[in-house]
Amino acid sequence: MKAAVIVFPGSNCDRDLAVACRKAGMDVTMVWHKDTELPPGTDLVGIPGGFSFGDYLRCGAIAARSPIITAVSAHAKRGGYAVGLCNGFQVLTETGLLPGVLMRNRDLKYICRTIGLRVETTDSAFTSGYTQGQEIAIPIAHHDGNYTADSETVARLKGDGRVAFTYIDNPNGSVADIAGILSENRRVLGMMPHPERAADPLHTSQDGVTFFAGLASALADA
Repeated sequence: MKAAVIVFPGSNCDRDLAVACRKAGMDVTMVWHKDTELPPGTDLVGIPGGFSFGDYLRCGAIAARSPIITAVSAHAKRGGYAVGLCNGFQVLTETGLLPGVLMRNRDLKYICRTIGLRVETTDSAFTSGYTQGQEIAIPIAHHDGNYTADSETVARLKGDGRVAFTYIDNPNGSVADIAGILSENRRVLGMMPHPERAADPLHTSQDGVTFFAGLASALADA
C-alpha cells in the first residue's frame, strides 16, 4: 500500500498524516507541490491540513492550482483514493473533486478542540472500520470550516449516502451538521476534523486509529 502526502508552503499537518499512515502499514512518500507526477503505484493521496499559501484569496484556492494537482485529479478520476483533511478538504472543493465550499465559521472565530462526530456511513474505505451511528472524538482546528452547499447538493449527498461524518454539536455552522463528505465513487473523502491527531496513545483521543486501520485494510483488499 503506497501513500503520497502532498506538501504545500504552509502545510503543518503533513508529517502527522504521514506518521498515521505509516503506523497503519502504508509506505509513505512526501510529494512537493511543484512536482508534476505522483510516485508510481500510489494507492492513496493525502492532502494535509495547515495554511497552504497562507490561506490567501480563499483557503485552498492557490494550492488547488499547484502543478501536482493535475496528477492528483487524474489519480482520483481514474478511481484512485484520496483524502483531504481540514485545509485538504478546502483544496478538494477548490479543485472540484468534491462539491460545496468551506466558509468562515459561524461565529467568525478560530476553533481548536476535540469534538464529537457521528459516523453516517460505513460504505467507504475511510469509514469501514467504524459502525454506522458510532460516536467518535476527533480534534478540529480551523477558522474556515463552515461547509456550505445549495439545498440540491445537500439532498443529493444525503440521498446517495455520501455524508461520511456529521457533528454531534455543530461548532462552525456547517449545513446539515456536515463534517465530511465522499465523492460519487466513494473513493475521495474530505473532512474538516483531524483523525491524524487522534492516532497515538499520547493524543487526547485514539479514535483516528480506526480511521487509518480501516483505510489500510480496504486498500489491501482492493
